[in-house]
Amino acid sequence: MDILLILNMNIILLTHEREVSKKTNTGVLVSDVLGENARVVVWERKNPDPELLAQIENGKVALLYPTEYSEVVSAETDFDSYIVLDGTWQEAQKIYNKSAYLKDLPKVKIETSTKSIYQLRRNQKPNGLCTAECVIELLKAKGIVSTAEELQSEFEAFVAVN
Repeated sequence: MDILLILNMNIILLTHEREVSKKTNTGVLVSDVLGENARVVVWERKNPDPELLAQIENGKVALLYPTEYSEVVSAETDFDSYIVLDGTWQEAQKIYNKSAYLKDLPKVKIETSTKSIYQLRRNQKPNGLCTAECVIELLKAKGIVSTAEELQSEFEAFVAVN
């Protein structure tokens, strides 16, 4: 059943260029597990990806970005695609601040009591989740549980060996 649900939802990983080559990048796991339902877009400040801009213009795209005004993601949240900023907290903030096309997007957030098990980098935000953990929680909120569990399993194995 999950595979039918996920065919209607896509994850766009807007990835900071420094993140691409890091062996601690959990966005790779998202791409591996979700396959065609995940797309990595390397962020370029001066040259935004034209396909991403077209997708945004066509609507039904939300940015996973917690603010006090962000809508909480649920099974009823009606977006086809979710943009997840993939980078360190500082890099993600830079991507957001320097990308005018992200500012007008609807923003969504996940509500979870899950604590991060990602301890592979310094300067982690308290109660912050890494890219893979965010996507796991997003999938759970959308009711795509078996795919979330598969990604969780891959993520736990990744953390164990790194």
